[in-house]
Amino acid sequence: MNFGFYRVPGLRLFTRRGSHTDGISQVSRTVATGIFTLGLVLIGFGFAIYLLPRIFATLAAVIFFALGIGCLITAVKVFLIQRQLNKMDFDNSGAYRKNVRIHIEEDFDAESDDIISEE
Repeated sequence: MNFGFYRVPGLRLFTRRGSHTDGISQVSRTVATGIFTLGLVLIGFGFAIYLLPRIFATLAAVIFFALGIGCLITAVKVFLIQRQLNKMDFDNSGAYRKNVRIHIEEDFDAESDDIISEE
């Protein structure tokens, strides 16, 4: 049977074992298996939520409540740390200037003076 495919001399389709197609086939089977498993899990969760909505609503409420408390605690820690840093900065306003020297070189080349005077 000819399905409209053209045979090109020197072109081999990789259909034997150990070829590129076998590796792609294995990967596609693995991906398909993972997608199938995920679909079954999602159907199971949907069915469980349909049968036991009160339990899952309570579970979701507990999770959101715990996450909300975690956010509040983190925000309070950040505010306290920022307040402590501001207090340290105010108390030691000159502390960052200790042992700092500014060096200015005043050696100018004669060539640079000529360039400035030409303008």
